[in-house]
Amino acid sequence: MDRYKTILLFGAPGVGKGTQGKILGHIPGFYHLACGDVFRSLDMTSALGKKFLECSSKGELVPDELTIAMWKQNIHAQTILSIYKPQQDLLVLDGIPRSTGQAVALDPYLEVLNVIHLVCRDVDAMIMRMRRRALKENRLDDADEKVIRRRFEVYKKETAPVLNHYPTSIVHEVDAVGPPAVILQRILEILAPIQDGHFRNPLAGDPKL
Repeated sequence: MDRYKTILLFGAPGVGKGTQGKILGHIPGFYHLACGDVFRSLDMTSALGKKFLECSSKGELVPDELTIAMWKQNIHAQTILSIYKPQQDLLVLDGIPRSTGQAVALDPYLEVLNVIHLVCRDVDAMIMRMRRRALKENRLDDADEKVIRRRFEVYKKETAPVLNHYPTSIVHEVDAVGPPAVILQRILEILAPIQDGHFRNPLAGDPKL
């Protein structure tokens, strides 16, 4: 099978991956899929839903095999329903891969064209942002500062090394400090030429041969 042409949004918890992913997903020629949304759509009374809640409440990662299985199932459904059109859209992934094992498991399915590494070195500011968002969305477990700090520890240990899995030539560090529109501009300066290089007209869905 042809691999999905993919952009990875990468960065620590609270850095703004989801915000930028959602914005990109509204631009013709990009399709955004957030792994967190896939898990949150689960029936939380199911075995997988309970496992997700257990891991999330501790600030830990869902086991690789479950994450990959859920991702494959979801992307297949999006493709069958023509919600995601691989011949027209660049796939923008947010929240996956979160471990080197996941990156290796996804290699047969993804042609990673670029990794956008969003960077904010003010950890305390990101923690405050995450707490405010969790409280606003009534996710009280996610507002626990101990859980949030645990997520940063897990990110540093398990997720940050994923960057080493990809060629340095396609990894771009982007300053994630500033208004969303300014950060988006920085990202599009990198992605617009990539999109143009693979698709003649994203609006019409006319892929390059």
